[in-house]
Amino acid sequence: MRTTICFDFGNTRKKAAIFNGSLIAQVLTLEDDATGTVLSLMNTYKPSNSILSSVINHNPEIESILKSNTRFHLLNNQSKLPFVAPVSKPDTIGADRLALVAGGIHLFPNSNLLLIALGTCITTNFVNKYHEFLGGSISPGLEMRLKSLQHYTAALPYIAPNADVPLTGYDTETNILSGVILGMAHELDGFIDDYSAKYANFNVVLTGGDVQHLASHIKNRIFADPELIFKGLYAISELNNA
Repeated sequence: MRTTICFDFGNTRKKAAIFNGSLIAQVLTLEDDATGTVLSLMNTYKPSNSILSSVINHNPEIESILKSNTRFHLLNNQSKLPFVAPVSKPDTIGADRLALVAGGIHLFPNSNLLLIALGTCITTNFVNKYHEFLGGSISPGLEMRLKSLQHYTAALPYIAPNADVPLTGYDTETNILSGVILGMAHELDGFIDDYSAKYANFNVVLTGGDVQHLASHIKNRIFADPELIFKGLYAISELNNA
């Protein structure tokens, strides 16, 4: 069975998923993108295929390592994709968003989709049933909002996220969590309602590292899939590493 390793280098975390065939066997959080870290993964899992999605200035040497040891693909705006992006500047779409859309189409190939990623930023990504990625929105993510309250005020502290949030805060911590987490939930429900007014039928998929804090507060019907980006990366790897 072929082993594929999919790398997702985001602004906050560097992660990798190991696929045995088309199934995720393991998801790893990497300490760094040093040469030794990637070589260790090559020696441990011996993948035949690899793909990298990066939105940061990653260590360029790892591309050479992956090319030498695997059939490697760097996700970019020239990649073969299972969709088209008829937007004004398709070359500016982030690699992470390309992978998310590919993952959504893999799960729901015949549906309109609203894909919401909860990471350093919140992105909404709408793809129609004809596999046209129409765009979406970008706004500050959970950590960015919590840290900005501390950074831009004299007295407010940083509060760690917590899914157990009261509607009416009773101290500084719960006031902040109510405002930020429930505020984000209302924001996302608002987007879902607006899309509902325009598109009668579509599926909503929530993904990203902060799903655990937000999913229970979304009133609309959603699917939660924390590993959606890796499923999309695998699908794109299969298209480009044949």
